[in-house]
Amino acid sequence: MTTGFEFTCTLPEWVHDHVDFDRPYPTAEDKMRVVLDLAMRNIAEQHGGPFGAAVFDDTTDRVIGPGVNLVIPSSNPTAHAEIVAIAVAGARLGQYDLGADGSRPTTLVASTEPCAMCLGATPWSGVSTLIVGARDEDARAIGFDEGSKPDDWVAYLEGRGIGVQLDVLRDEAADVLREYMRTGGEIYNATDTGEIPPDA
Repeated sequence: MTTGFEFTCTLPEWVHDHVDFDRPYPTAEDKMRVVLDLAMRNIAEQHGGPFGAAVFDDTTDRVIGPGVNLVIPSSNPTAHAEIVAIAVAGARLGQYDLGADGSRPTTLVASTEPCAMCLGATPWSGVSTLIVGARDEDARAIGFDEGSKPDDWVAYLEGRGIGVQLDVLRDEAADVLREYMRTGGEIYNATDTGEIPPDA
């Protein structure tokens, strides 16, 4: 039996060249444009799914952790853009709590509403705010399985002290998803084991 498997998830080199870590992005729209650019570039590079995300420092409005969907190239079903962004931010800060204690509040920006997995990761990450572009139904419209989430998921996050801002540049974000479908991007859901209700 083989032991000692190593888990790595490496951002493509173009991400480092594409993101300006020294520039502030003061508005929700500014931040969303960063992640939409990442998502579109991920499509162009045929590197993964049509999703981008980033964690921003609320004090400086600068990018701490950029993320793109790496499910296909990493053979990792958990390598969603939000998860990657959270992991990169934690590695860069050298901490697992991304500011929930108030010492360094952070914002997670996602090109598309978090799926069931990424919704679960959001409060565990310690971010103070979540900003969302496209909606769950926009991702489902091109065939992605977003999992089962409660109807009141926003209230759930707000109840945990996380501010939520929806529909930031939603039309543009939905266009990214449609571009992925138009260009023949792979829809990489797991094997269907039954009908999954859209909401729990």
